[in-house]
Amino acid sequence: MTVYFIGAGPGAADLLTLRADRLIRSCPICMYAGSIVPPEVLASCPPDAEVINTARMPLEEIVRIFVRAHAEGKDIARLQSGDPAVYSALAEQARRLTELGIPYEIVPGVPSYAAAAAVLGHELTVPTVGQTVILTRVNGRASKMPKGEDLATLGASRATLCIHLAAHDIERVVAELVPNYGSDCPAAVVAFAARPEQVILRGTLADIASQVQEAGVTRTAVIIVGKVLAAEGFPDSFLYSDDRPRDAEGRTIPCVH
Repeated sequence: MTVYFIGAGPGAADLLTLRADRLIRSCPICMYAGSIVPPEVLASCPPDAEVINTARMPLEEIVRIFVRAHAEGKDIARLQSGDPAVYSALAEQARRLTELGIPYEIVPGVPSYAAAAAVLGHELTVPTVGQTVILTRVNGRASKMPKGEDLATLGASRATLCIHLAAHDIERVVAELVPNYGSDCPAAVVAFAARPEQVILRGTLADIASQVQEAGVTRTAVIIVGKVLAAEGFPDSFLYSDDRPRDAEGRTIPCVH
C-alpha cells in the first residue's frame, strides 16, 4: 500500500501528467482538497472508488484514513493542487506517514505559477532583463512568513516575483512592492489558470489592485510582478547564438581557460 501525493496541476484535466492520470484511474481511494480540484479530474476515478473531500477535515482525521487504508492494503491517490513541492501542506502529512511507517510517493504536477505564465504567453526569465524568479506569499490566512521573507526584503532584488495566496490582499502587496519596483512596473494576476473560469488581468503596480478588486478576484490566483512581463529589445538567448561552441549533438562545449 502506498499514499501517492499527486500534483493535480492548475485544474485542467489534460494538464495532469501521464503518471498522475494512471494513478487516479487505478487507486481505490481518492482524497482531494475540495473545489481546488475540479470535477473533471475526479471523473477519472474508478467507478467503485471511495472519493473523499478533505477540504474541511482536520489533519488527524486525514491521517486516520491513511491508517485505515494501510490496514486494508488499499493505495490512496491524494490529490494536491498545482505541484506538491509548493504550498501543498504536504510536509506535515509526510511526517506523520513516516512516523507510522506508511509508504508514500510524490508525483510532480504543473505548478500554478507555470500555468499562469503560460496563459500570459510569457517566459519568466528573459536575457539581461530578469534571470531570477522568486516564489513567495504573504502573511495572512495561511501560516506566518519567516523573518526576512517579507515582500519589502525580497523586492530589494527586483527579481520577478510570483506571489501566491495573496489576491485578497492586493493593495498591501502593491504598497510593499512599489518602493523597490516603481509604480510603472508591469504586473499581472491570473486566477483559475487553464480552467474555464480563468481570469487574466494585466497592468502595472499603479493599476493592478483596482483591476483585481473590480474583477472580484480573491483566491486561486497568482500575482506576477517584474520587468520580464514587458521586456522588448533584449538580446537573443545564448542558446541560439552562432558563437556558442557545440558538439555534434548540439550540446554546449565548456570553454577552457
